[in-house]
Amino acid sequence: MYAKVTSLGVTGLAGYIVQVEADLSGGLPQFNLVGLPDSAVKESSERVRSAIKNLHYEWPASRITINLAPADVRKTGPVYDLPVFVGIMAAQGKLPAPGSERAFLGELGLDGTLRPVTGVLPMALAAVQNGVKELFLPAENAAEAAVAEGLTVYPARSAQDVVLHLCGATPLTPATPEGYDEDGVWLGPDMADVRGQSEARRAMEIAAAGGHNLIMIGSPGTGKSMLAKRLPGILPPLTYEEALETSAIYSVAGLLRGGTGLIKQRPFRSPHHSVSSTAIVGGGSVPRPGEVSLAHNGVLFLDELPEFARDTLEVLRQPLEDGRVTVSRVHGTASYPCRFMLVAAMNPCKCGYLGHPTRECTCTPSAVDAYRRRISGPLLDRIDLHVEALPVEYDDLASEQGGESSADVRARVMAARALQRERYKALPGVRCNAQLPSGALRRYCRMTPAAEKILRGAFERLGYSARAYDRILRVARTVADLDGSEVLDTAHLSETLQYRTLDRKFGM
Repeated sequence: MYAKVTSLGVTGLAGYIVQVEADLSGGLPQFNLVGLPDSAVKESSERVRSAIKNLHYEWPASRITINLAPADVRKTGPVYDLPVFVGIMAAQGKLPAPGSERAFLGELGLDGTLRPVTGVLPMALAAVQNGVKELFLPAENAAEAAVAEGLTVYPARSAQDVVLHLCGATPLTPATPEGYDEDGVWLGPDMADVRGQSEARRAMEIAAAGGHNLIMIGSPGTGKSMLAKRLPGILPPLTYEEALETSAIYSVAGLLRGGTGLIKQRPFRSPHHSVSSTAIVGGGSVPRPGEVSLAHNGVLFLDELPEFARDTLEVLRQPLEDGRVTVSRVHGTASYPCRFMLVAAMNPCKCGYLGHPTRECTCTPSAVDAYRRRISGPLLDRIDLHVEALPVEYDDLASEQGGESSADVRARVMAARALQRERYKALPGVRCNAQLPSGALRRYCRMTPAAEKILRGAFERLGYSARAYDRILRVARTVADLDGSEVLDTAHLSETLQYRTLDRKFGM
């Protein structure tokens, strides 16, 4: 007796079809699972056996062989419990053959209840691409699977529900897909809470308008972390495509909350400085997304930047340039997108009070130099905006009038982003100025003769690298967009260049 059930798997962010073949033959009772399964998949035999018995069905007294095809791709996780259950039941004749247009996935409890699994969204999208019409899965995963258009999703609480549906006794109710509103309202902290720091606020606005990287340097208590946490509130809302990309990453990482569909807010990741390089870029024996990928389409905030390990910071260089990271391990290779805004904060020295107007620095010159040199020149070169956060005056703190709200700043940012979308609609994959390729800079960053003279003088006097030259032009393009100008003028270049002075002023 033989039955074949369609299921799904995921490698990186790519879903694929898995055929679960169940064969019952004569001989001593035995359960064999083949097809390159990992330990979690191999253990499914005991979960399925207990579920069948506890649901008062008959466990076949025969030799059971389960094959997971394709056999050359490693299968991971408990996602195949439900299809193995259905395959054994169908091979016994207890269920009608489900057909290739139906797919099944989910972890089984010993009593037959269905538990949620990870990576459902990319698997559901792959199911649609491969002609699957119906997907049976745990109820907690139904919302994210329903995002896939053209797929009927049946949420089940237990394997018993699936059996009754397939037999025609008690049909399951399909999940209703949630609509997606691209004009979402930011519910996080507001920029109006920030007092003073006009220069840092302006730099945040420029960074948000063009998708640029930013570093803030200043004494403790000047509001660096406070500003960074409010950056997602002035970024444009996620588009449907961006929400789909981000949600797929969180689904694979197991961080998508049960019962929710697409992520509606831009991610904000703030790992502790003790984080390892593997946790930053991703990895593990089975590759998983790291912090750079979890911050995709959002913000990666590194507070106390010099306190991070040197190798942890250096692995950021390639993701910052390419917007994608590839993780290779023994059990496979996975590629994840990682287009994020890097926002960093640091003190001017170890004690934090170098240059403070009222407090004395206790660091020696060698200690100050050693502290700053924890950040390499190549990494600093990839950060577009350097801004100094000065101590806040008492009058600003005591004032009853707050700063400009996030909604007002966001309106200007969205207007600048709209100009960029229209300008770069012929360039695939370019959504903002920070993503503008070097080959297109001359075409889209035209300068007046006076502005070009300013840039030439700064380049020759300060010894900027070719990468810094490109990034200066991209930031100046953003400043001009906020000003509503198509041509880069002297004011735009002058303002941009003042955000590249910290590496000289602080000797970094």
